[in-house]
Amino acid sequence: MADLQKIVDELSTLSVIEAAELAKMLEEKWGVSAAAPVAMAMAPGAGAAAAPAEEEKTEFTVILKDPGAKKIDVIRVIRQLTSLGLKEAKDLSETAGGKVVEGVTKEVATDAKAKLEAAGASVEMK
Repeated sequence: MADLQKIVDELSTLSVIEAAELAKMLEEKWGVSAAAPVAMAMAPGAGAAAAPAEEEKTEFTVILKDPGAKKIDVIRVIRQLTSLGLKEAKDLSETAGGKVVEGVTKEVATDAKAKLEAAGASVEMK
């Protein structure tokens, strides 16, 4: 059996972006989703009495609006945030409205936005 404490210690050293990538890789390998299941049906009769509550947004997308003057720095950040190769990252940086990261947590999206803006890009977080 694997040393579980060793695995926990190793996972604790991952950055948020690396942890998100690990989750995606495991989802693909095992054919599962880490998203919590959402209840689709309400209790009978409760729908008329209760109004649906506003849900807080949990998934965010960082969209590149303009790479700015320091295009090479922006490409480096895109490659750091994603698993894209040089050509793909360059193509993404030249695409208006290109999605750098999508379906990530608010913390990951905020971190990505800050890194891209520090490199000189103009970005939008949705």
